[in-house]
Amino acid sequence: MKESLYKRIARELVQSIASGKYSPGSLLPSELELSEHYEVSRHTIREALRELAALELVSRRKGIGTLVIGKGDDNGHAHSLATLEDLLTLAKTNIRVVKKIDEIVADYELAKTIGCQPGSRWLHIASIREDSKKKDAPICWTDSYASTDYAKVRQLVRSDPFALISDLIEKHYGIKSEEVRQTITAIGVPPKMAKTLGVEPGSPALKIIRRYTDIAGNVFETTVSVHPAERYACSIVLKRQKG
Repeated sequence: MKESLYKRIARELVQSIASGKYSPGSLLPSELELSEHYEVSRHTIREALRELAALELVSRRKGIGTLVIGKGDDNGHAHSLATLEDLLTLAKTNIRVVKKIDEIVADYELAKTIGCQPGSRWLHIASIREDSKKKDAPICWTDSYASTDYAKVRQLVRSDPFALISDLIEKHYGIKSEEVRQTITAIGVPPKMAKTLGVEPGSPALKIIRRYTDIAGNVFETTVSVHPAERYACSIVLKRQKG
C-alpha cells in the first residue's frame, strides 16, 4: 500500500528531529515554509504536524509556531543546573505566558529579596511557564524584577516568549550575566497563585530566588519563582575544588 503524502512528510520530519536538525526547544519552519519546501498544500502539512503532535514530538502554539519537545517521563521536571547555559536550555523548552507588567516601588521586604535599596523603582513582570505537554499544569509562577532603564523588555518578553529576561537584557542592552546567585526554600503555594497553577493554596512548593549580577557584582535582574513540588526537581552538580 502506497504511503500517504502527509505520512511521508511526517516521517521525514521525525527523522530530522531524531538526527538533531531540529532540537528540543527549537521551532519547526512555519506551515508556509514547509508547504513550499515539500511543494504541497498547507492542509497536507497540518496533517503531518498532527502526526508529530500525536507522537508527542511537537507542541503547536497559536501565534508561536510548532515547538519541538522531547519525550520525558511523567515524574516532574528534572533539570541539571550547573551553568548559566543550563538555565537558557530550561527556558527554551517551556513557553512564558505574561500575566502582568507594571512598575513597582520596592518596600523593605521586597528590597531584601531583590538586593536593592528600599524606595527604588523596578519593572515587574508576572508570568507562568507552561508545560509543553500539560498546559493546565504550569511549571511555575515567576515574578521578575528588572531596572526601569530596560523599558524595551515590556515588548520583548511578549515577542520572544521562550528567552530568559536576563538574556533579553544582555542582547539589547549589552549587560552580561557574570553569575546567578540562587536561593531555594520550601514554602506553601500562596493563595494568589494557587488557582493559576492549578493546585490547592498552601500545597508544597519550591521557591527559587535568582539574582543575576554583572561583572561588577551589581544586580540587574531578580526572579522569584514558585514551583509546585510535584512538577519540578532541581539537580545541582557539586564539584570538588582542584588543589
